[in-house]
Amino acid sequence: MDVQITGAWSFPTRVVTGAGRIAELPEACQTNGLTRPLLVTDHGLAKTDLIASIVDRVREAGIPLAVFSDVKTNPTETNLTAGVEAFKAGGHDGVIAVGGGSALDVGKCVAFMVAQSRPVWDFEDVGDWWTRANTKGIAPIIAVPTTAGTGSEVGRAGVITREDTHEKKIIFHPMMMPRIAIEDPELAVGLSPFLTMATGMDALSHCFEAYCVKAFHPLADGIALEGMKIVDNYLPRAVENGRDLEARAYMFAAASMGATAFQKGLGAIHSISHPVGARYDTHHGLTNGVVFPYVLVCNKAAIADKLPHIARALNLPSQDFDAVLSWLLAFRKKLGVPHTLAELGVKETDAGTIAADAVKDPTAGANPRPLTEPEFKQLTLAAIRGDLGS
Repeated sequence: MDVQITGAWSFPTRVVTGAGRIAELPEACQTNGLTRPLLVTDHGLAKTDLIASIVDRVREAGIPLAVFSDVKTNPTETNLTAGVEAFKAGGHDGVIAVGGGSALDVGKCVAFMVAQSRPVWDFEDVGDWWTRANTKGIAPIIAVPTTAGTGSEVGRAGVITREDTHEKKIIFHPMMMPRIAIEDPELAVGLSPFLTMATGMDALSHCFEAYCVKAFHPLADGIALEGMKIVDNYLPRAVENGRDLEARAYMFAAASMGATAFQKGLGAIHSISHPVGARYDTHHGLTNGVVFPYVLVCNKAAIADKLPHIARALNLPSQDFDAVLSWLLAFRKKLGVPHTLAELGVKETDAGTIAADAVKDPTAGANPRPLTEPEFKQLTLAAIRGDLGS
């Protein structure tokens, strides 16, 4: 029988990787026309020697810049608005986003929103809403990740929390793609074992969910499988020894691979994680890691054809569902991922509200099996209670 295969692909920005590559930041500014950049980072990182050294390096090259650091772990519209105001007040012409996914997302959204007159929510990743944007004046972006998780450095979207509704929204536009990403593993050396673990689980969930999405995208599938293999091999090393530059470099690659692969879409891990993070201010990657096995069980029948390939990539002794689930549970335990959402403070009484937001989340539509709001509620309750029953 003939099968009609259709797809639309694009692959990400230029990436330079390796120890010491942060030295190339001034050249990247010059190449991409940033003569007066705004450096966007989070408030914790802003106080570190790492940011001070980056600022000095850029200024020594004759490039004036200012620092904006009003960025929460789960960034909000208030953070974004303040960043846009700082950009305009300083007469800046580009953004250097430095930090984890939160700082990168805010930096990208600032560069995008300085050119817009409509509310940021008009550019949620829904249908063709991105075409509403005014493209003239969108500022160029250079991304410098310090964590290996979201892969925002090669992405065309940012996640911002809408405070009035307690919803995380994915803001999308192709021109939010950074011009260049500098992945220097030395910048991650000071990251704590906990944050190394939590961000690494984000990268793993991106690769896994993207691979399980049913869309036709063989390029992304290959990247996702290799990304899972890299996380399996190198995340425990990075958690155990933060100065392992080889492990750090590979994890940066895995994060970028996850974000590249999820052009296919994501799924219910993220559909639940987004509202949980919006309401409880939990770490996104950690929340993904907690929810992961419950979604795996929920999607069991729908991803049966994917599991042998995942098992082979992970070099598991058998290629069935039980082998993949056992690997995941053991991997989480080794890294110290909590087993239930209850351990993150999530209450059963909020399961219905979380489900109502989850079913509307843009990631829900790509889940391998369609889930109704009641099914999302049961899935959320399972993750709160630790119920992995078949």
